[in-house]
Amino acid sequence: MSRIGNTLVSVPKEVTVTVTAHSVTMKGPKGELVVIVPQGVTVKQEGDELAAVRTRNDKKAKALHGTVVALMKNSIVGVTKGWTKQLELSGVGYRAALTGTNLTLNVGFSHPVTVAPPAGITFAVTDGKIVVSGIDKYLVGQTAATVRGVKPPEPYKGKGIKYTGEHIRKKAGKSAKAVGGAPGAK
Repeated sequence: MSRIGNTLVSVPKEVTVTVTAHSVTMKGPKGELVVIVPQGVTVKQEGDELAAVRTRNDKKAKALHGTVVALMKNSIVGVTKGWTKQLELSGVGYRAALTGTNLTLNVGFSHPVTVAPPAGITFAVTDGKIVVSGIDKYLVGQTAATVRGVKPPEPYKGKGIKYTGEHIRKKAGKSAKAVGGAPGAK
């Protein structure tokens, strides 16, 4: 039994929804998103609420039932408020700057690294923090992961690009031997 799939999705007044046989289109103040409805699930609009209904009870339809509801909720939040992910730079001399719409990173390599945003994604840089924003939750998360992948935080000093609030488990590193020199030396 899918508890998420059985919940109703409420549609705010500023969002217009168009339901077809295989897709749900949502238009809001920030833009427009389309949720593809897979086979085995249908979407019905009842007033200002959307309901996902399984048309068959096989394993795949049960798995996709809750997914469709979650995608519709995320799309409604995206077209009304938008999604953001924030990244931090930690390291001596690590800098980020915008050149046009592209993000230029100086993170310890011999050359600057440029990251071009996909369509619908914008970058902002303030005080050593990078903000990735857009209306598609998946695309915002994937773009933030791509930026983090340029220089992930290393476990010894914690230098690199990390998500805001992410905890990096640090390793101890090499430990010095006790007084007396190398083992076996007299």
